[in-house]
Amino acid sequence: MLIKKLRQKVSSQYLRNIGWMGGAELVNRVFRLGTTVTLSQLLNPYDYGLIAIVLTTNEFATVFTLRAGIGSKIVQAAEKDLKIICQTSYCLNWILCGVMFILQCLAALPVALFYSNNQVILPICVMALVYLMLPIFAVQSALIQRENRLKITALCNATQSILINILTIALALLGMGMWAVVIPIVITTPVWIVINLMNHPWRPTMSFSFNKWQEVVSYARNILGVELLNKLRANLDYLIIGRFLGVQALGIYYFAFNAGLGISMNVINTMTWSLYPHLCAARGNVKQFQERYFSSLKTFALIVFPLVLLQSSLAPFYVPIVFGQKWVTAIPILIVICLSALPRPFADGASMLLNSVDKSHINLYWNLIFTTIFTISLLVAVKWGIFWVAVAVLMTHLLALPLYSIWASKYVLSRTQSLSIAK
Repeated sequence: MLIKKLRQKVSSQYLRNIGWMGGAELVNRVFRLGTTVTLSQLLNPYDYGLIAIVLTTNEFATVFTLRAGIGSKIVQAAEKDLKIICQTSYCLNWILCGVMFILQCLAALPVALFYSNNQVILPICVMALVYLMLPIFAVQSALIQRENRLKITALCNATQSILINILTIALALLGMGMWAVVIPIVITTPVWIVINLMNHPWRPTMSFSFNKWQEVVSYARNILGVELLNKLRANLDYLIIGRFLGVQALGIYYFAFNAGLGISMNVINTMTWSLYPHLCAARGNVKQFQERYFSSLKTFALIVFPLVLLQSSLAPFYVPIVFGQKWVTAIPILIVICLSALPRPFADGASMLLNSVDKSHINLYWNLIFTTIFTISLLVAVKWGIFWVAVAVLMTHLLALPLYSIWASKYVLSRTQSLSIAK
């Protein structure tokens, strides 16, 4: 009876985490809707293209910071090693983020040359300032996730989202163009510092320490590789369209992506973000581990399928009303891209499953294969325009991701005992 109650409590915690993260995302979407409507009226496709270039460059660099896998190691670490790993992770974060600040600034000129547009140089450098703030709260954020207190993470997301959207609208109304998007992201990042430090007592020691750095790096490198490939795929269509079809076409595609798939992906990320610590906490109990995974798949289906299908079917009605007639040409692209979200949560769930049992290298191998297929498909499709790029995105996801999800699930769950899940 006690074990049953404990399971119910943990399961309820998972649902509460999804609720908190989902609530934060709802706040984000409500405020972001107002921002998107405002920007769609004040900015033209060329402005959107410039924003896409700046944010795409920043997204690639971000992979090497908070998404580098160092935080994931803190979540997964054994309790006896936690203190050492936290201090080492803190030091590694400062080195990594400092290097990425320099590299992004250095990359600004080549990016400008690639797109033949010098207007993006300074915004790319300004965006890099965020990296110098991340190490201050990264360890605390990971520890909060480890403790399944995603209410704090949700509070950070919601607070920053509200501030970003209010500032973006204000700056856009003042005619700041792409700077209306860049400046708010930088000046609201300290929200994470304040909230995380207020809600977790961990503080670094005064000396730099690299004990167990090999263990941290060994675990993180596969996750880093996967995150980098994910980020490449998430932005590859932007890069190809911007390079071969121009900034104007990129602006239309970028609008369609964010007005469509952006909503679904935020919901998906909310659920998979909550799943990883949920699975890690059950690795010592095979039955509970499996129950948690299959339960999460049911949750994914119940939430994502209705959301995606509803949004896709209503796009022809709400886009001209909410965003204006000038974006009507983006509707077919929006619908196709939005449908590509259907298999994504199950593939993300399978990735979390592999990571939780120290099989992240398999996840990396799969992502290398999928990224190769995805790249070839986009390069072929771009010859016929942005709509067919969207079709290529849809078809590669519908055909490849279900196969990976099924195989990875069977591989882990049929070999749970032999994989020696750590207690």
